[in-house]
Amino acid sequence: MSGAVGFVFLSAVLGARVTAESGEDLGRLTDLAVTPGERFPLVTHLLITRRGRTRSLPWEAVTLFRREIILARGVSGLREAPSGTEELLLRRDLLDKQIVDVDGARVVRVNDLKLGHTPGALVLRAADVGLRGMLRRLGFLKPVERIAAWVGKTVPGAEIGWEFVQPLEGRLHRLALTLTRDRLLDMHPADLAEIIAQLPHRNIPAVIGALDPETAGEAIGELEPEVGGMVLSQLKAEHASDILEEMEPDEAADLLAEVDETRANHLLTLMDAEEAEKVRELLEHEEDTAGGLMNNEFLALTQDMTADQALRQVRATAGDMESIAYSYVLDSEGRPLGVLSLRELLLSGPETPVTALMSENLKSVDVEAEPEDIYEIIVKYRLAAVPVLDAEGRMDGIVTADDVMQHFLPFTLRLKQYRASRRF
Repeated sequence: MSGAVGFVFLSAVLGARVTAESGEDLGRLTDLAVTPGERFPLVTHLLITRRGRTRSLPWEAVTLFRREIILARGVSGLREAPSGTEELLLRRDLLDKQIVDVDGARVVRVNDLKLGHTPGALVLRAADVGLRGMLRRLGFLKPVERIAAWVGKTVPGAEIGWEFVQPLEGRLHRLALTLTRDRLLDMHPADLAEIIAQLPHRNIPAVIGALDPETAGEAIGELEPEVGGMVLSQLKAEHASDILEEMEPDEAADLLAEVDETRANHLLTLMDAEEAEKVRELLEHEEDTAGGLMNNEFLALTQDMTADQALRQVRATAGDMESIAYSYVLDSEGRPLGVLSLRELLLSGPETPVTALMSENLKSVDVEAEPEDIYEIIVKYRLAAVPVLDAEGRMDGIVTADDVMQHFLPFTLRLKQYRASRRF
């Protein structure tokens, strides 16, 4: 196509007159249809409206595409515009909609769209989510730029390259590039959680659906339980149960405690029986107690094990556990006899009995202990986790330092601390 410029904004060409090379007025541009490309979405045809009738013109028939005028070879390529909802249209489906900026970990509104020319094609390059895009749409950009220049300022812009965009609306999922989904999967759970917390309820399944159950579980686990429970309520039961299975039992229990009892029981029946039983045990305890905070998955050893046997046990069971800082030696009734670290196991001889390695000076809390008491023990003795014992002295689980921190700190403050640490 001749006369192509480097880029043009959608708002600048919407309403532009489309003319055949013969001079015949074909109408005005009302939208652009796109399809996924190798890197950027490709414009496939123009929607042109004249006297209330909308027709479709293939991109191959366009010979000039500028803000002032759009030229086409003729009317032979014009067809009736498709009426199906599967058609992907930039104005209808993306302009003024919310998207996820996976680079900035935020949900933003699309104020304008930046189109760029490549050889033989017009592609969607970026979403304008800033003030410039809004002013351009309203027709106020030039006057505001002049005023800003007069006082020595500039109008800030904010464009997000399409490779960093995750559309939220259902029909736009085909435009979500593999690169974008990979970026979502690579994001820290705290960043994903912030995105999810910003989403309108109707858009939550779209973003969660782009994640595998394990990643979704990690992200939802970073949310406040009441928010996480709301997220679960937006998902189909089968999908929600798959995610719950991938979560730590204590986090899954926290979420289900915020869900309607009937739905919670239904989700538990859909889960793997063993995982569901772990969660049910935790749901029996009050929320603000050691039993409510604990995780009932921990490294348990028997008193007759050697260091080599213990290491084999750790390798076989530790993969999905939240904390493997300590291994606990239990008697035949499940009562703790002592504790040893992974470091002690690794540095000892293979035939050394675990009873010779363990420390019998074990600090623990009762299942009904309050969070303040747990915090005091963890801080005083600098522990990564503390065992939780039932009324008979049997070990029910562990409360980690992270569990206690999440209890006392709101999500927003945890997020700030995480981001501050990420700078160093």
